[in-house]
Amino acid sequence: MSLSQATPELPVPDVKAAQIYYRDKFGFEIGWYSEAGKIGAVSLGDCAVFFREAHEKHSPSTFWVYCEDLDAAHANMVQRGANITEKLGVKAWGLRQFTIVDHCSNTFYFFHDA
Repeated sequence: MSLSQATPELPVPDVKAAQIYYRDKFGFEIGWYSEAGKIGAVSLGDCAVFFREAHEKHSPSTFWVYCEDLDAAHANMVQRGANITEKLGVKAWGLRQFTIVDHCSNTFYFFHDA
């Protein structure tokens, strides 16, 4: 048996707005949108995120995203004005990483081995 990378589906109040936010702040490409299902996707390299319209309150989620060129990813997101809550650095647990929080309070740790 073989598995591929999991794709998260995040509940958001407005799918198209979430797609635009991820494009503008993180550099993702808008993939597709289904009006009937109120669902859409963005991607950057092998990383994809699905969004589904939801209006009830949800707890924020946390994601760890491996990044081959962490310096370039960090520079790109800084330049785009992403909400970086932890600067790029080496952590005590041996990973080099930085942290961003999106417009719905979801946390993304972008990392690489130190």
